[in-house]
Amino acid sequence: MSSVTIKPVRTVSDTRRFIKFLWTVYDGNPSWVPPLWMDRKKLMDRGKNPFYQHAEAEFYLAERNGMVVGRIAAIVNHNHNKEHNDKVGFFGFFECINDRAVARALLDEVAQFLREHGMDRMRGPASPSVNDEYGLLVDAFDKPPVILMTYNPPYYIDLLESYGLNKAKDLYSYILSQDTVYSEKLERVNALVTRRYGLRIRSMNMKEFKSEVYLVKDVYNKAWAYNWGAVPLTDAEIAALAADLKPIVVPELVLFAEINGKTIGFALSLPDINMALRHNKKGRLIPGLLRLALHKQKINLVRIIVLGVLPEYQYTGAAGVLFYETAVRAQALGYQYGEAGWILEDNDKMIKAAQALRGEVYKTYRIYEKAL
Repeated sequence: MSSVTIKPVRTVSDTRRFIKFLWTVYDGNPSWVPPLWMDRKKLMDRGKNPFYQHAEAEFYLAERNGMVVGRIAAIVNHNHNKEHNDKVGFFGFFECINDRAVARALLDEVAQFLREHGMDRMRGPASPSVNDEYGLLVDAFDKPPVILMTYNPPYYIDLLESYGLNKAKDLYSYILSQDTVYSEKLERVNALVTRRYGLRIRSMNMKEFKSEVYLVKDVYNKAWAYNWGAVPLTDAEIAALAADLKPIVVPELVLFAEINGKTIGFALSLPDINMALRHNKKGRLIPGLLRLALHKQKINLVRIIVLGVLPEYQYTGAAGVLFYETAVRAQALGYQYGEAGWILEDNDKMIKAAQALRGEVYKTYRIYEKAL
């Protein structure tokens, strides 16, 4: 068998081949949701994506006989290492044919890049960070990914583990149903919490979108400060994220928890537009928008993307109320299901909150790690 050549992405043509390789791996897979080309370009754009203001990255293609057979990125997130006092480098954007030799060549290239940048461990997949697509799907391969979640073939597990990468942490996604989420006990507990602490839950005010977004950033960065692997969002990152998500935000599904006028928590949920985009086979923008308009009324699931409460208020039970109120408001809008995820396998408070709504783990994602 001919050897594998690894080359860095340098040209517009290279970038196109990097993105197009997705269709080589997934075309014909009924569970895959084709991404929009413009979104993939934006994620990689080191001049426009604000993530790269505090991170370094190199993108690589693997070729055999002139054909692309794999791709990967090496990433050094300086804000992560500053936050956690680490020397961890990341790999991401990993896609590969079912060939250990190709995977090894790609991962070797990343390991070399990370060593040259002073890193002592490699971790991933992160594409490009914990605040983007994160983790490798390790089960439920017959279920399509929901909005902003990743998907991969089952054989990727073997490709990574055969290289010596081991589990660092699992991430859970819980499925919730309007048919089972409610109970007298749950309603009683949420009413008690609301009365005891004077808790008020309100929806996002779209007329004050900018200031609301910075409220989200403030609570998010403080609420997640002690979570494994969490990295604070910068002003530029939250602004870019808000601009991307604003067209699909449903204000009734972005909730703020307040006590005595102070915002102490929030929950961000979005309709699963992947249900529409999965029909956009080529990932083009205009057909994608048309597909979204055509299938929008058929979307019956929302993803609870982020839910957080300030550390000093986590004893109040506000997280459970935010979960409950999200379900109530989603039901009023006609959504039948919710996905709460991802949740760290050892985040007991959030797991208990999801379980209180009778949520069940239905997908598991894994973060891998290896010493360099």
